Amino acid sequence: MQAHARFLRERGGFAEVKVLTHRNDAPAPVKTEARTAFRREVAQAARQGRGGRGAQGPRVESRDTISSMSDDTEATRPLLEAIDLPQRRLGESHSPLTRLIVDQLRERILSGTIAGGERLVEARLSEELGVSRMPVREALRQLASEGIVTIEPRRGATVTQFTEEQVRELVEVRATLEGLNARLAARRHDPAKIAELQAILSEGVRLSEGGDPMVLIRLNERFHDALANIASNSILRDIMRSLRDRTALLFAPLNRNHGTRIWEEHAAILRAVIAGDSELAALLATRHVYSAAQMPPTP
Repeated sequence: MQAHARFLRERGGFAEVKVLTHRNDAPAPVKTEARTAFRREVAQAARQGRGGRGAQGPRVESRDTISSMSDDTEATRPLLEAIDLPQRRLGESHSPLTRLIVDQLRERILSGTIAGGERLVEARLSEELGVSRMPVREALRQLASEGIVTIEPRRGATVTQFTEEQVRELVEVRATLEGLNARLAARRHDPAKIAELQAILSEGVRLSEGGDPMVLIRLNERFHDALANIASNSILRDIMRSLRDRTALLFAPLNRNHGTRIWEEHAAILRAVIAGDSELAALLATRHVYSAAQMPPTP
């Protein structure tokens, strides 16, 4: 039997090596390029293990063990024995690389660098980002679950474009829930949580004129999350977070072009919350959503 180390990938900070075996009479040669790439990845994992992961990192005995790897079982065994193989936890299903790609693509889409309806070709993105196609494919699937990307059979992935009916439905639902969120926050306001909201508001006002659009988008998300924390309704908070993901693409242009107005409306909502005026807070939050969507409120 010949053992060929096929690939190494990172799982939750640990290195895992899979070994595939072939019969001597089966034509399963390992190409030099593949073997070289594998050794390079193993060496990189070894360096990471010595670079501060401590007991949790992969423990490789020596650089010589890696550099001398060949097709022989005896050469690969020291490496296999030296690497911990812990069970992968469910929360680690997305690799750090995939998350980085998701963040990069989301930022490009929300900033308008990638326009609505534009195709997202895996091969082109993988070459542009310097990664393989697999993490790009996983990133696109995650963005599709957020509603930012649409994946269709035989057409692939594109940046989502909403129809007029979809826009109306999304705005109606979000406006209603944001109003409820603000009403509960005014009723249950907590001084410490309100102080956090005031700090976010101050930063948003400071950056609203000429600030980085992506920073303002993230601050806007933090403001609404902090308002939900004051409301203290975990079910509503989870629903709102999911809905904000789906509507992020819809409201991104306003965050880029009307930052000052957004933060003035945020300030008015916060004043109503501090005053404990739940009806006014709900009204202002509802109007804020319609204003962001540049739509008249539903009668």
